Amino acid sequence: MTNPEELRQLAGQVAEPVLGQSLDSLRMVGDVTETPSGISVAIELPTHAYPACDQLTSLIQEKLESAVGGRPVEVTWSAKVQGKDTGGRIGLTVHNVIAVGSGKGGVGKSTVATALACGLHSLGSSVGLMDADVYGPSIPHMLGIKGTPEPIRQTTEDGRTLARMAPLEVDGLKLMSMGFFVEEGQSVPWRGPMVHKALTQFLRDTTWGELDYLIIDLPPGTGDVSLTLAQQIGLAGAVIVCTPQQVALLDAIKAVDMYQKVNVPILGFVENMTGDIFGRGGARKVAEELSLPFLGEVPIDAGIREHGDAGKMMDLMKNDNPARTSLTTVCQNVAMEIVRNIADSPAAPTLEIL
Repeated sequence: MTNPEELRQLAGQVAEPVLGQSLDSLRMVGDVTETPSGISVAIELPTHAYPACDQLTSLIQEKLESAVGGRPVEVTWSAKVQGKDTGGRIGLTVHNVIAVGSGKGGVGKSTVATALACGLHSLGSSVGLMDADVYGPSIPHMLGIKGTPEPIRQTTEDGRTLARMAPLEVDGLKLMSMGFFVEEGQSVPWRGPMVHKALTQFLRDTTWGELDYLIIDLPPGTGDVSLTLAQQIGLAGAVIVCTPQQVALLDAIKAVDMYQKVNVPILGFVENMTGDIFGRGGARKVAEELSLPFLGEVPIDAGIREHGDAGKMMDLMKNDNPARTSLTTVCQNVAMEIVRNIADSPAAPTLEIL
């Protein structure tokens, strides 16, 4: 068999090793071409964070080996992030909006949200990070950035002038936070309606551009901010951060309940600060009991704290950092859960307003 189309169909029968679905059903097989040395198969990955390239290469080569008479089979890669693109209803060109929440404070939610954004960015995706913790914004400090977003005037096709603002950036990662508008140490004594307005402006009036992922760091708990976002925009899903001890897990379960009530998919649990002090495995156990994905554990590591304190969270994803492996695993699992949800239920979720 040397017909490129027949070879493409044969490659499409390969079961993708993470999701277990055929490459054809996942629309991952591109052109199959003959080269002077053999056969080249183009594969389009559904995310830059795809974790199983080597394994998938072997499966494709094994599938085509007999059909090409022993000629070499080369697999080439490109990536196009899949998404439900639900941000379009409020003017966003963002493929996937991911909420990072927790049932209580002090579990390292902002650290995980920042690491997730930095990790996906370092893997090649276009990423924005929105700090929705209006009362306690910490992301500007963790990324070592200060400044005020620049105002921008945009004219619509019908002649209206819109006031927008440009996000600040760290190495190409786009950022928006209340921390850019108040002095360090200054409180934000706002009631719910003012918080609602500020978050709406962060979403609608920031020139995010086209993004693969917009990560939103939520405040602790299950109050106004979480509900506002669930009502304003279709979320690709929520990541629940907790520590291994029982009191944190009980509050995390409440966060799961809240998201389920507003029909937001739960991407899974991240167990943060895993280690001797807090124990290990509590989040995995709860995830199994609730039939939800476990996205990985982040060790209680002084290096993570030191990078956050020094405003150098982006450096966590460098090759020589011991925390890089665990954080990369979390990033890959989050991205692949979104792909799984899209493959299993292509239609956008219907959100209920409470």
